[in-house]
Amino acid sequence: MGPAAGLVALLAVLALRAGDPSGAAARGDTFSALTSVARALAPERRLLGLLRRYLRGEEARLRDLTRFYDKVLSLHEDSATPVSNPLLAFTLIKRLQSDWRNVVHSLEASENIRALKDGYEKVEQDLPAFEDVEGAARALMRLQDVYMLNVKGLARGVFQRVAGSAVTDLYSPRRLFSLTADDCFQVGKVAYDMGDYYHAIPWLEEAVSLFRGSYGEWKTEDEAGNVSCALSLSREFLLYSPDNKRMARNVLKYEKLLAESPNQVVAEAVIQRPNVPHLQTRDTYEGLCQTLGSQPIHYQIPSLYCSYETNSSPYLLLQPIRKEVIHLEPYVVLYHDFVSDMEAQKIRGLAEPWLQRSVVASGEKQLPVEYRISKSAWLKDTVDPLLVNLDHRIGALTGLDVQPPYAEYLQVVNYGIGGHYEPHFDHATSPTSPLYRMKSGNRVATFMIYLSSVEAGGATAFIYANFSVPVVKNAALFWWNLHRSGEGDGDTLHAGCPVLVGDKWVANKWIHEYGQEFRRPCSSSPKD
Repeated sequence: MGPAAGLVALLAVLALRAGDPSGAAARGDTFSALTSVARALAPERRLLGLLRRYLRGEEARLRDLTRFYDKVLSLHEDSATPVSNPLLAFTLIKRLQSDWRNVVHSLEASENIRALKDGYEKVEQDLPAFEDVEGAARALMRLQDVYMLNVKGLARGVFQRVAGSAVTDLYSPRRLFSLTADDCFQVGKVAYDMGDYYHAIPWLEEAVSLFRGSYGEWKTEDEAGNVSCALSLSREFLLYSPDNKRMARNVLKYEKLLAESPNQVVAEAVIQRPNVPHLQTRDTYEGLCQTLGSQPIHYQIPSLYCSYETNSSPYLLLQPIRKEVIHLEPYVVLYHDFVSDMEAQKIRGLAEPWLQRSVVASGEKQLPVEYRISKSAWLKDTVDPLLVNLDHRIGALTGLDVQPPYAEYLQVVNYGIGGHYEPHFDHATSPTSPLYRMKSGNRVATFMIYLSSVEAGGATAFIYANFSVPVVKNAALFWWNLHRSGEGDGDTLHAGCPVLVGDKWVANKWIHEYGQEFRRPCSSSPKD
């Protein structure tokens, strides 16, 4: 079956689920930060407690019903039961007039389900919105694309890159978490609703496969042709769901189409991956992400080196920082163990209550976008003495003035499910950028601290320079965004690769031009 035939057949599955869930218009940001996803565990624990109480109440009710059933059944099995006995006659009439009514319209059952519903309504406002389901589904598709993951493997809980006949394990979880047919169906439906048939087909195919596995194998009548495939699949699902009126209408519709055009042949369409107009460097970007970190090896390039850095600062004399030169053009260095575990944890804790969906500059506005999935918070140095010490350490190491307005406040970022930030510049490329509102010039340098480790993915990829740096917990990455002439360095185009597995936190300190005139003198040479 070709892709077009497969798509039409699979769309029959969509008839099982009509419409979107209530609240689809509500906006949710749970999926955009792992710390928000973790917080969603708390309301689910409360729901589990409610469900436990409901089950216990229902178990007691079912035990009473079982005793009632056994008692009545025993009377009917005794063929000699005399209805002439006034006691038996009374109990029969009472059962039929009262007891059966109580069974069918059980107040206890109503009270049990009412308590469950009331408890659910109390936590409902803390639950993810429908947009979170969509965002999480798009994240799985993003990971599928960037890391070339196999959908069937993902459904089994396996993270494998498949390129031709080569299969590479990217991550081996200690415990496999497999997806159900319903899970795969939801991902496929999100893709279908976006008109993205490239992703809809494999996810819906996997849903069909798992659905068949749950109900046992049932052979379709015909595997040739768009409409006949859709008819066969509709008939199959009608067996599983015989009361589904929409599916029954589909069967009649497909039967009518085949009767009108029995030899109908529809040209096969080639389903291609959706184009992303704003991402001109997609192949390079994804290739660098797939390496999970590909910085040059020092013995291959002698000009790259490692050293203990003090920058002639008294602040660092007793505790120099381990410096690793990653790249020369652009100049990128990695400072190992720049913060301690305690400091990283403290910074994350200070930022967590203030996290909001990350935005990007669009003209003079700041907007959330699909190509940046994370939450961020800005921390002033007055929040905690730790941030003052951190500024002193950054200033001593870089030799730059990192106090506002010559630098921005510390931005702490937590990435979401498949969280990423597609290729971008840190410095402003337009004179209307909101960055200039500080009136301290453009961003001359970036100092990015890794506040956590990740199991897989999440590398920082420098697109035109063609290398990537893996997440190194407690280390800091530093690079110049501008040449000494003040022109932006085009080779600093970089991206935060999607987080495959793990909880990625970073802290950014962006340093501006003004205030650095005597610390990093200007030059008229475009090469400097």
